[in-house]
Amino acid sequence: MAFFTALGALVPLDHFGHYFHWHFIYLSLSNLIIILLMIATFLAAILAPFPGRKSRKEHQ
Repeated sequence: MAFFTALGALVPLDHFGHYFHWHFIYLSLSNLIIILLMIATFLAAILAPFPGRKSRKEHQ
């Protein structure tokens, strides 16, 4: 439990968050970072080669 208390002390929570807005879309900075990380993870999963791909080609 003390770990979470120390972790909470790293970020001051007594002020308003930072928001980005494009016309009618409002995103907080934390949500924008999470969305970008999810897109990067998705693209990495699509572009990464499958583990057994080379061994299957050698057998054919």
